[in-house]
Amino acid sequence: MNKDIGQHVLKNPAIAEAIVAKAQLKESDIVLEVGPGTGNITVKILERAKKCIAVYETRKQVELDPRMAAEVTKRVQGKPEQKRLEILLGDAVKLDFPYFDVLISNTPYQISSPLTFKLLSLSPSPRTCILTFQHEFAQRLFARPGSSLYSRLSVNTQMWATVTHIMKIGRNNFSPPPAVESSVVRLVPKRPRPQVSWEEWDGLLRVCFVRKNRMLRAGFLGTSPVMEMLEANYRTFCAQKNINVEDGPAESLSEATIAMDNQIPALQEDNLDNGGAEEEEEEEQEEWAGIMDIDDDDIDIPPFFKEESNERAKQINSRANSKRRRKGKVAELVRAKVEKVLEETELADRRARMCDEGDFLKLLWAFNREGIHFS
Repeated sequence: MNKDIGQHVLKNPAIAEAIVAKAQLKESDIVLEVGPGTGNITVKILERAKKCIAVYETRKQVELDPRMAAEVTKRVQGKPEQKRLEILLGDAVKLDFPYFDVLISNTPYQISSPLTFKLLSLSPSPRTCILTFQHEFAQRLFARPGSSLYSRLSVNTQMWATVTHIMKIGRNNFSPPPAVESSVVRLVPKRPRPQVSWEEWDGLLRVCFVRKNRMLRAGFLGTSPVMEMLEANYRTFCAQKNINVEDGPAESLSEATIAMDNQIPALQEDNLDNGGAEEEEEEEQEEWAGIMDIDDDDIDIPPFFKEESNERAKQINSRANSKRRRKGKVAELVRAKVEKVLEETELADRRARMCDEGDFLKLLWAFNREGIHFS
């Protein structure tokens, strides 16, 4: 086993028994197990459930040790449980999961976040998920606004599911021992699901949490890739609804737009002064090329860098503002709509890390009402 790629097999049978017990399995249940290792939990699932589908990761960063899959097969060979065990090899994040009632996972740490997001987005959703994570990652699921651990993951988890902490597991219960302790959590998807589009909701959060210490005004209006994305989505929305929009070069900027242009350098300075080491417009394209696989925490920067960073932010924003003035009428219309929403919701000067679920719902509803969409 390679501990550098997250392979840590649970070896304590008492803990394996406790984890399966907490899943409250029924005889009719189909259980999906991600990261089954050598089968210590798998065999206990098969004692209680109708079927176990064991998913072994084969992605490049989490390479499969074929000996583990062979060990699980060997443990049930010639027994009635053999017919009730199915082994899948693949990338658990990209794999189309078959139907299952319950998920149990000793989660490889490289896929903790994407697997959680995938489970939250599933519809129909499983009855319950029992997940073993690194302890600090598990804490992020429970984090509240203002906490240093509060993130897009926190908001999504609490929006779509009820999450409870079951137990902590010491390092020595795994082979080989990981660097940190682990926690087991129960994630129960809400039923009925919130009547909100997952794609829209998560799209909004991706924008807000790219830099969670940035004020939302600057995160939207001061980030050109965001505005370009929203403009493209608005054009699509209008085309689908047969709404005619006046296109072409903008003849003049609105007073509100000019005022915002003048405010952005100050907003960026404010972000830097409040501890955000933001890699301004120079890294926007790189940031937003993945729009959004990240919800980084800002890193404190030494004071002697701040003056240089502030000056660079002014230069970058000067160039960005010049480009903005060459944009068309649709871009200016979308910009005005975004300004209107941020002001009417009174969230323009709030930071994502201080907003709760209700704030984001209010923001999404207001954007959608103006025809602004995130998917």
